[in-house]
Amino acid sequence: MYDTRNDLPADLRGRMVALLNGRLADAVDLGTQAKQAHWNVKGPNFIALHELFDEVAEHVEDHVDTLAERITALGGTAYGTLAAVSQATSLKPYPTDITEGAQHVDALSTAVADFGAKVRKAIDDSARAGDADTSDLFTGISREIDKDLWFLEAHLHAKR
Repeated sequence: MYDTRNDLPADLRGRMVALLNGRLADAVDLGTQAKQAHWNVKGPNFIALHELFDEVAEHVEDHVDTLAERITALGGTAYGTLAAVSQATSLKPYPTDITEGAQHVDALSTAVADFGAKVRKAIDDSARAGDADTSDLFTGISREIDKDLWFLEAHLHAKR
């Protein structure tokens, strides 16, 4: 931890940095999963899904930056390298052998839902710990992730 004039106690800042770095790893991983879908989708809804997956990736990239900046504002180090992320992500690996649009929608919506659940837990964990700002940050991410999930799942419901 780096010295800072932030008035949160150092032990609380350290716990929040660890929590934030966990979700940072997941967010970087989720962004690459959205790009995997974006680059490799095929089928009759190609352009709509290609653009949707890219939009999800852009939203996640914004979350990555927000998480990393909060980590450093608290005096921590943001771990966003490929090596660090591959060791720390809690998301399941994205299937690389799929191409059809519905398969990508299913795989990506599963990953987005998993990330969303972990972000909601982080909202509660940071609020209980006494860091309202970090909890609020996670709340903002949760709101946008839920919207992205809604957009993705709309394509799944059309098949039912």
